[in-house]
Amino acid sequence: MTQPLAPGSVIGILGGGQLGRMLATAAAELGFDAHIFDPESDCPAGRAAARVWSAPWDDDGAIQAFAGKCDVITFEWENVPASAIDAAESRAPVRPGRKSLELTQDRLVEKSFIREAGCQTVDFAEVNSLADLENAVARIGRPSILKTRRFGYDGKGQAVVKAGSGLAEAWASIGGQPAILEAFAPFQRELSVVAARTVNGDLKTFPLAENQHSGGILRVSTAPAQASAGLEADALKIAEAIGNGLEHVGVFAVELFDVGGQLIVNEIAPRVHNSGHWTMDACACGQFEQHIRAVAGWPLGNTAPHSACEMTNLIGEDVSPWLDLASEPDVCLHLYGKRDTRPGRKMGHINRLFPLER
Repeated sequence: MTQPLAPGSVIGILGGGQLGRMLATAAAELGFDAHIFDPESDCPAGRAAARVWSAPWDDDGAIQAFAGKCDVITFEWENVPASAIDAAESRAPVRPGRKSLELTQDRLVEKSFIREAGCQTVDFAEVNSLADLENAVARIGRPSILKTRRFGYDGKGQAVVKAGSGLAEAWASIGGQPAILEAFAPFQRELSVVAARTVNGDLKTFPLAENQHSGGILRVSTAPAQASAGLEADALKIAEAIGNGLEHVGVFAVELFDVGGQLIVNEIAPRVHNSGHWTMDACACGQFEQHIRAVAGWPLGNTAPHSACEMTNLIGEDVSPWLDLASEPDVCLHLYGKRDTRPGRKMGHINRLFPLER
């Protein structure tokens, strides 16, 4: 049985973006001090934390010094180098552990794990050369999508292979990197389930959210999604299989395709997730508090929603009418404190609340 951290303990967060900022805020609300490690000293999370440590990711000494001041460490996104986890782990427990981080950093390894966990995925193939791509397309067909195995998010590092698409051009567009070709899923809608798991293996899920993407970026999440009890039960089974298989501690999300009432796993995010932002205002315990509870060894909070919610990302200039948004009575405005507004950059989000249908 893990001893829960007492209020006043220090929670270290690797990564200083908006997710780290919201984690730091949640930690403070539970009485913890959040320390942020990020190469950028003026990062958004740092301005909401008790202390910022700034050094390159490959500075093991700096990471160890940071970790030595923390009681537990977590991370805000999956592109933190595994070497940084190793350096931190030498001084303090890291939750979730290296397995969750490393597995989800490689799409091929991730897809293989999902299958091994007993969950369904689209057909896929490993691609390490143009010849591999030609063979994979011959087997999987068109349309399909070519993705780099590592890095890439919000639509980056991807190329759609359509009828008439040149394979050499697609291969060049992702930089000729090790990749994976995935079949298109004939889905009716995109869903996600956000879950949390404790050190002791207790697991809770939030209700399913329905997601709308454009340009590879999540635009709107509506929750709770219209779903049968059977579909919710299937999502819970998927979350349990993945969470237990990873021995994950903390919040994670599973992106799903709904194909005629059958759930196919698209991707795993080993962290708090954009499609879970609705929980901040529509649930008794939102995803950020839930993550802090899990990594601190506390019991998980209540995931039942008290309101329905439509979460909308504020991307680029969408944030400009912030005063008008703040004036709307049923809108909860969350801004990320980023200094520069750029096209495609997530600047904040709004949660628009509605009565929950009983």
